[in-house]
Amino acid sequence: MTRTKQWPIMVTLAVALVALVVNIPLIGALLTSFKPDGAITSHPLSIPVPGTLQHYANVLYAAGYDFPLFFENSAIIAFGTVVLTTLISVPAAYAIVRLKLGGQWLLNAVAAMRLLPAMFFVLPFFVMLTNVGLLDTVWGMIVVDTFLNLPIAMVILARGVADVPIEIEEAARMDGASSYGILVTMIVPLLAPSIAAAALITFLFTWNDYIFAIIITTSAARTVTVGVSQFVTSYGILWGDVSAGVVLSVIIPIVFAIFGQRYLVSGLASGSVKG
Repeated sequence: MTRTKQWPIMVTLAVALVALVVNIPLIGALLTSFKPDGAITSHPLSIPVPGTLQHYANVLYAAGYDFPLFFENSAIIAFGTVVLTTLISVPAAYAIVRLKLGGQWLLNAVAAMRLLPAMFFVLPFFVMLTNVGLLDTVWGMIVVDTFLNLPIAMVILARGVADVPIEIEEAARMDGASSYGILVTMIVPLLAPSIAAAALITFLFTWNDYIFAIIITTSAARTVTVGVSQFVTSYGILWGDVSAGVVLSVIIPIVFAIFGQRYLVSGLASGSVKG
């Protein structure tokens, strides 16, 4: 076999090895979720044969632990954040790039907000949501997660808007189209890959949020990422139940990532129109 033919095989093996190493925690959680309690401690690296579904039953039906509600809260918060972030970031990116509202410095300032530690915003949001009565509500979490994800969404969409040929808009303006009409009827369809990429990233970041969810929610709006930690008790860690909760909580993000990866790649690489 020539070196030219060996190279793709070596790259594939290297990528597969990296993927295996990166996913060891998830694989371990999956195996542990099917093991009886005794096998978890005595044979932590063994294959669960025979397996058990008791841990999944504990997560879904345990008294005082409403995992379906946590799952519902995460879904509402994630999808609500995606919708609100998209509605704000699309016209904002268009206004900055095409209408020169604020200029490049405004986009840089917005992007810089994402570089600050999340803990920097916890106390202000906690106080604000408490004063307006949105603490421990899905609406409060949607507001918080929208604020956190707007910077990266605007950066992605601004790049997409910049890649749309200006000649298209100039021709539409000559025909009497307004800025709003151009945005809705022309820019938005052309930005579909960038919007999909921003929406997917927003969804994943929102679903995986832990810091704000554990501080801003207590019971009514608790999410799956925080709910899983409830199996870490003062009497010990229920490893089987924790693993089952982790597996259930990552199913939706994995599915979205698998089916949305082509939109993510194309949206991050460039805009939908190339000159």
